[in-house]
Amino acid sequence: MGRFGAGQAMRRVEDQRFLTGQGRYTDDITYPNSAHLAVLRSPYAHAEITALDVTEARAAPGVIAVLTEADLTERKIADLPVGFMVTSGDGTPMAAPPRPALARGRVRYVGQPVVAVIAETPNAARDALELIEVAFDPLDAVGDLTAATAEGAPVLWESEAPGNILYDWEMGEREATDAAFARAARVVSIELVNGRIAPTSIEGRAAQARVDETGRLELITGNQGAHNLRDVIAGKVLNIPKDQLHVLCPDVGGGFGMKIFLYPEHILVLLGAMVTQRPVKWAADRSESFQADVHGRDHLTRAELALDADGRYLALRVDTLANMGAYVSHFGAFIPTAAGTGMLPGVYAIPALHARVRGVMTNTAPTDAYRGAGRPEAAYVIERLTDKVARELGFSPAEIRRRNFIPPEAMPYSTAGGKVYDSGEFAAVLDTALARADWDGFDKRKADSAAKGLLRGRGLSYYVEVCAGGAPETATLVMDETGGATILIGTQSNGQGHETAYTQMAADALGLPPERITVVQGDTDRIATGGGTGGSRSIPVGGAALDKANDALIAKALPIAAELLETAEGDISLDGGIFRMRSGNRTVTWTDVARAAHAKDGDLTAAGTWRPDTGSFPNGCHICEVEIDPETGSLRIDRYTIVDDVGVTLNPTLLKGQVIGGTVQGIGQALREKVIYDPETAQLLTGTLQDYALARADDFPAFDFSTRNVPCTTNPLGVKGAGEAGTIGATPTLVNAAFDALWDLGVRRLDMPLTPSHLWRTIQDAKSV
Repeated sequence: MGRFGAGQAMRRVEDQRFLTGQGRYTDDITYPNSAHLAVLRSPYAHAEITALDVTEARAAPGVIAVLTEADLTERKIADLPVGFMVTSGDGTPMAAPPRPALARGRVRYVGQPVVAVIAETPNAARDALELIEVAFDPLDAVGDLTAATAEGAPVLWESEAPGNILYDWEMGEREATDAAFARAARVVSIELVNGRIAPTSIEGRAAQARVDETGRLELITGNQGAHNLRDVIAGKVLNIPKDQLHVLCPDVGGGFGMKIFLYPEHILVLLGAMVTQRPVKWAADRSESFQADVHGRDHLTRAELALDADGRYLALRVDTLANMGAYVSHFGAFIPTAAGTGMLPGVYAIPALHARVRGVMTNTAPTDAYRGAGRPEAAYVIERLTDKVARELGFSPAEIRRRNFIPPEAMPYSTAGGKVYDSGEFAAVLDTALARADWDGFDKRKADSAAKGLLRGRGLSYYVEVCAGGAPETATLVMDETGGATILIGTQSNGQGHETAYTQMAADALGLPPERITVVQGDTDRIATGGGTGGSRSIPVGGAALDKANDALIAKALPIAAELLETAEGDISLDGGIFRMRSGNRTVTWTDVARAAHAKDGDLTAAGTWRPDTGSFPNGCHICEVEIDPETGSLRIDRYTIVDDVGVTLNPTLLKGQVIGGTVQGIGQALREKVIYDPETAQLLTGTLQDYALARADDFPAFDFSTRNVPCTTNPLGVKGAGEAGTIGATPTLVNAAFDALWDLGVRRLDMPLTPSHLWRTIQDAKSV
């Protein structure tokens, strides 16, 4: 293994650019003669639009155009499509409500786009919004799942979602599950709230469009897959050939699932460019982001485990209400159903499963994928429930898990959720985590905390997720005449470090210095195909494709090197970027080979494609200890241990950054974050960073992170994916720890977020019983 091989902690190559202000994000790019777009958004959660007058706005200084829903109709621009439809348990197909880019007759959530103004400057566009006259006839609204499913609740979509139920989906074996519950020695149940989350990426959404010199449309926007976005816009909305839309993605300051999707603003800047024949630019402010970005999570769940007399799991039954929002986002129906439900059994040998998910429409922003996309929700259910089983049956959190783990000798193991785990040594990972966390020393630390008047608790969870499946990925290597290599690939970095990972792989395989390698992503003209970034797929799928491309380029170069060295191809070896004769001491370099190839064929290019047959299953154990001040409700995380199985570690620095970053996001949900709408008016109450609390650096301890890897057998690199792992394990761990700290006070239910006020009220309620 060379200095850039798997397991080497190569420094991030993109950081020099970012740290010196050379990053280039969408809002950093402004075409000459660019106009600016601003959006008038609904102040009502539910209302009929009875009149609309844009006359004064059109006449305002600097205004170039005003766009309404009539312009969409005139240009035959279709509604935003839904990318995944589900079928209810009774066979009824889901009917997706229509979602135009600008409101058509009625608004259904605060922040829904109604009118767009295009002007010479951002301020002129915003000022003109004040001149638009809209008459709204307010309607009753529902702001959360409880209100939306109450008898007599206002209905958003009479035809598509009667009673606000969009679908009633099931998976698993109902009869086998019912039979297992009938013979169970014990049944343990739990009710859980998984609150709504605003992704809150550091870079807000932005988009810029123009009609280029050839008449093609061009869209620049931070996203998680330029090809997917192009295909949806061209094929489903504008109904134009794909080659007539060029999508570019510059640097992206965080995505977390939220930037995968088509939004109304993408369509509006494109329409604006067509109408004005000028470049049109839009960038969200933070208030717009809270109102109009897709949100994540937002579930109410009841789960039950059937157990035998020895505490072994027999069956799992889960019933979830999932908030879709006012419209169905692209993968909105997929996330609470097919994306995560199959992972409900977790790492446990559960013979039978039946899950029911009802998609509920509310007067709130649409929901969709947020880091982990269904798998964190599943892990939260089974790991909170497993801890409750341990308490009710008198087991330790570690013992109940050991008793029910799928053993390594059972691999490959087919779960009741329809997944096939290829590898995993769950008990060994658990034991490693327990030792690193000093599990046996907890009682002394608890006594020390008590002496200070603090309540100490510990929490444990063991997650498994499925990722890195789905669409194929192709990597293309292009070597120039000087021997420098360019990697063209259709994944999309949002800050994960793809440039470093791909550079490291190519440098190791080809023997080139990293500075001789360039990575290109996010350009549908230069890159033929791309599956984008989501589901932790970039390194397991994109990396596997690059591995094949590396081999293909070497295979293409060997006969050229042999010809230059006047020897047989089998007499050549590649070592450290040098082609050497085994039978002599003559050598040539990549530069020599590249020049010869360009002189003969005009280029030196090779490609590799990897199509995963199935996903991979990263897993790991999180252990956390917290202290809670009963007088104030403040919670401090004292210790946090993570042991992960990611198959193979490519770059430990990147891996640690991804896992700890994901863990911080999961803890943020557990401690601070929750989007809140008024349940009766559906007005957004957490519309700024003064109201929506993000976790801060001083909320966290130093994390003890390590790996105990078991290579994946279904991936050519052996890797399992890690981009979402930390988020999946963190939330149940933190809540289990806080619950443990409060157990002796009589607390028997605890939901996120664990803010000081929430914990203080919980403590006071327990004391008053």
